[in-house]
Amino acid sequence: MDPALLKAREAFKKKAFATPVIEAKRPVTSNQESGKESNKKPRKSAPAPVAEKTFDFKKYKPSSNANFACLAKIVKYMKQRYLDGDNEPLTLEDMLDETNQLDLAPRQRQWLATEALKNNPKVDITEDGQKYFYKPTFPLKDKKSLLRLLDKYDQRGQGGIPLEDIQESLPNADRCIKALGEAIIMLTRPTDKKKILYYNDRSIQFKVDDEFQKFWRTAAVDGLDDAKIEEYLEKHGITSMKDVGGKNSTPMQKRKKPTSKKPRNFKKHNEHMGDILQDYNG
Repeated sequence: MDPALLKAREAFKKKAFATPVIEAKRPVTSNQESGKESNKKPRKSAPAPVAEKTFDFKKYKPSSNANFACLAKIVKYMKQRYLDGDNEPLTLEDMLDETNQLDLAPRQRQWLATEALKNNPKVDITEDGQKYFYKPTFPLKDKKSLLRLLDKYDQRGQGGIPLEDIQESLPNADRCIKALGEAIIMLTRPTDKKKILYYNDRSIQFKVDDEFQKFWRTAAVDGLDDAKIEEYLEKHGITSMKDVGGKNSTPMQKRKKPTSKKPRNFKKHNEHMGDILQDYNG
């Protein structure tokens, strides 16, 4: 190659490198701008610090089912202690310990101490208000106290006592009832099928003829009042029942007060001595 051309080429390169070059900015179209914005990813904000939640016992309200389940467990335990012959008063903490309920919330403990146990008819409280014990329906200790109670109900005309009330009040109730034997009567109430205990008063027992019992059972008196029964007896010549019912007392008639007041005539005394008596006032 010609050496003159090579020198000219090298001189052109040096001149080209020495001359500064300014590049013109191209106008950005709207399509290009939208594309760039879409490619940009949104910045994630820093997560806010999570505050630790504190448990407020004052705002804690346990469900009513949990409350009453706890109360029922305590009452059942106290009743069983009484029926086993142990009715020593216990504190609330002792009862919760015996029933495995020491994990109760403070609000539940307060509800038991201030409302539930004090208002429960099966639980009584000591005079200092610190201990509780079981309160039976009837204060029964043995079969003699049960017989006296049934006798009192019979004399006052109060009828019988449900068996379940006796079983909740008397330790070994079934054994005591069996030991009393014919001294008491147990009947089943037809309305709710509950068993009722009555006192068997042997002093008023008498024997009734079988023939009279047949007539008594065949006589239908449903829907008849005393007046109709009395009328039926009179038709058949039976008048001995008249004096059994209460007598109709006639009301007393009040005296009529005089409409006009008349002057009252007073009786004069010593009229036959009118000629002898003299007046000394003058």
